[in-house]
Amino acid sequence: MRKTERFPVEHANSLWQIYKTVSFWKVVKNFIIIQLARYTPFLSLKNSLYRIFLRMKVGKQTAFALMVVPDVMFPEKISVGNNSIIGYNTTILAHEYLIKEYRIGNVIIGDNVLIGANTTILPGVTIGDRAVVSAGTLVHKDVAPGTFVGGNPMQVIYTKKEMEKREENNFSE
Repeated sequence: MRKTERFPVEHANSLWQIYKTVSFWKVVKNFIIIQLARYTPFLSLKNSLYRIFLRMKVGKQTAFALMVVPDVMFPEKISVGNNSIIGYNTTILAHEYLIKEYRIGNVIIGDNVLIGANTTILPGVTIGDRAVVSAGTLVHKDVAPGTFVGGNPMQVIYTKKEMEKREENNFSE
C-alpha cells in the first residue's frame, strides 16, 4: 500500500484546482530548474540544482541520467540515497491529481539503488537499499531492499536471497 495523504475536492476535478494546492510561482521555478537539470550532463551540477532549488534530498555520488523528471509540484518530498542511479527518462511523482481528490506522498529511494530507463515511480513509495528496478517499470508499491523488480504491473523478478546468490556466482566465475 502506498503511503499518501488524501485531500478531497469539490466541484471540478482536482487538477483544475491545482493552484489552491501549490503556488503558481513555485511550479514555474521548479519547472525551469527541472528543465535545466534534465539536459545538463554534469552530475554534480544537477544534484546541486536539485538540493538547493528543489530541496530534494540527494545522496553523495547519486547519478540522475539525462531527461529524468522529478515531481514539479512537490520535489521536496523526494529523497534519494547515496550511490544510486536514476535511469534515462524516469519520472518520480510525489503527487497525483484525481477526479475527486488529490494525493501527496513521499518517495524514498535508498542507497545503491538502480532504477532503469523509462520508469515511473508513483507517490508514497519506498525503494529499499540495493534494489534494482528494471527499465520501463511502473513502481506502484514498495520495493523491498535487495530485490530485483520489473514490469507493469511491477513484480518481483529476484528476491534479495536470489540476488545475493546470483552475485556470488558472478564473482566466483
